[in-house]
Amino acid sequence: MDTSRVVLHVDMNCFYASVEMAERPELRGKPVIVGGDEENRHGIVLTASYPAKWRGVKTAMALWEARRACPEAIIVPPRYGLYMAYSAKARKIYNQYTDLVEPFGLDEAWLDITDTVGHAGGDPLLVAQEISERMPLELGCTVSVGVSWNKVFAKFGSDYDKPDGLTVITPHNMADVVWPAKVRDLIYVGPATERKLHAMGIFTIGELAQADAYALKRSMGKMGLVVRSFARGEDDAPVRPFEPGLGDIEHEVKGVGNGITAPFDIEDDVTARQVTWLMGESVAQRLRAHGLAARTVSAWGRDFRTLASRSRQTTLARPTQLTSEICSTAADLLCADWDFAHGAKLRAIGVRASNLVPADAWVQLDVFGEEAARQRELDLDRTVDDLRARFGNHAVRRLSELCDGRLSSLDPERDNVVHPVSFFA
Repeated sequence: MDTSRVVLHVDMNCFYASVEMAERPELRGKPVIVGGDEENRHGIVLTASYPAKWRGVKTAMALWEARRACPEAIIVPPRYGLYMAYSAKARKIYNQYTDLVEPFGLDEAWLDITDTVGHAGGDPLLVAQEISERMPLELGCTVSVGVSWNKVFAKFGSDYDKPDGLTVITPHNMADVVWPAKVRDLIYVGPATERKLHAMGIFTIGELAQADAYALKRSMGKMGLVVRSFARGEDDAPVRPFEPGLGDIEHEVKGVGNGITAPFDIEDDVTARQVTWLMGESVAQRLRAHGLAARTVSAWGRDFRTLASRSRQTTLARPTQLTSEICSTAADLLCADWDFAHGAKLRAIGVRASNLVPADAWVQLDVFGEEAARQRELDLDRTVDDLRARFGNHAVRRLSELCDGRLSSLDPERDNVVHPVSFFA
């Protein structure tokens, strides 16, 4: 394993709340909650300042629960455009130290300073300290920084000491710092993976690092070996530089999706199709923006009572980025899976396009001229995209949106613009 690399992971503490406090200094030091729109059934905690967290407020908690835990909390609505602007400002600071900056969502990023650390006297700790000091001065947001030879341990380091911490993890101290921690503290060990590891008697990262590889693979498949290598510090994944033209979507993007918790229960086939088309249209729009086409389309719904989700997918005869093909396929999949005539009600709906290929890849033409018709439809889609880019997403709208007032305020392309970047290349 190569331990000569120098990788930082910078995590902006309580990001949304920090941005709100930077914009409104009178909020500093107070229990601030950034929460969704309760009237439109998005009433959960998106993030909270540390004074609110210390009183028991947690991310994803319902706002009514948060108020009960912290009655004096100040709840503010999210402003995603503002958060994206701060994220871009942070990247500009990072880029002054290296071109190898890989975002992990809006508030986190890896920096590979292996080849540039010499400009700071050859001391990675000085670079980390300088970034840690500049962020609150220039943006008003504190950060936690992890320093290591790989991305996994660098992220562990930024999570280790919050807020405003700096942790260095080396091959010499990893057994003392990383290995005693719970396995859930390792990236990509979620609740399901944690339960499987616990069933095998594995509770700490150190126990995972020393676990039998064959037993892990038998129990968990390839992912068992992946998290074991993470625990051992055997991560050689490169820091992939951010590409502005791709937004926060990774270069090797695996899928494009969009979902929404509707501000009302979806109780009939017609409304379900309308909402599915809204989601699917934004997915198709993003595919075209990034020059991609999808071979697979999937749709999912969440039951309004149990909150359980079900999804279906299908592989298309040819890759597509056409709005009509993606939306009609998704709507058919969703409505085949939920029986609205017998009382089915949905709280949320989503559409995803995956199995992606470049849109300009060669395709086999047919003898009936269908490809010419598809090209005309694609030209129309692109014209609509251009109008929306110039005049806003509501410049061109479907009649179904205008006829149903409940849908008229929804703008899935504007309201769902954050694409967390996958760790895996």
